[in-house]
Amino acid sequence: MSEALREKPNAERVPESASAGVILNGRYLPPPEDKDGKIWIRTSALIQTEAEQLYEMWRDVESAPLWQEQIVRVTRTGEKTSHWVMQSRDKDNKGNDQIIEWNSEILADEPGRRIAWRSVGGDSDNAGEVVFEPSPGDKATLVTVLQEFRMGKLANAWETIVGRNPKQAVIENLRHFKALAETGEIPRTQGQPHGPRGTIAGIKESVYGEKIATPPGLERKAS
Repeated sequence: MSEALREKPNAERVPESASAGVILNGRYLPPPEDKDGKIWIRTSALIQTEAEQLYEMWRDVESAPLWQEQIVRVTRTGEKTSHWVMQSRDKDNKGNDQIIEWNSEILADEPGRRIAWRSVGGDSDNAGEVVFEPSPGDKATLVTVLQEFRMGKLANAWETIVGRNPKQAVIENLRHFKALAETGEIPRTQGQPHGPRGTIAGIKESVYGEKIATPPGLERKAS
């Protein structure tokens, strides 16, 4: 495995052998400790799809709004660069749309295996890596994401607009990615007469901001 986020010059130093999929004695190492205005998240999902197909889905950045929450538009600006727009469903106190925009560049691109990226200006200072590890028989893939957010002055703006901590957003987005890859659909409660039901749903709504709209999945392509 290659090193995680080392391509970002200002990123916190991590262990020499570290990557999103690093394993020591059969166990994943924890992500670096949150401190100095930076937060980290590592999350994994076993997806019943071949690694090459999942790599192609992730690498198609303009399709990110299909599975990433509140991303309304991604525009490819070069072979390895893109412009991202995130918008809250809620207005600010003046009735204006709440929007975060940033540019991103791909730093490492290993087809079928790994993608690493970082922001290069705008309202979000982040870097990340996704690793695709085929399971025995190549019928499923372990997808592991390691992402760093340098919050600083953007912390309040991010949580106000996004509606949840960035760590939870990364976890939810990988869950949506898995559903889209396996079924072409993303389960949702929006639009259903009963809405969220049960104690767990209520807790997720109050703690994690589950009122956030679920990405459209392939419904958007169909339309």
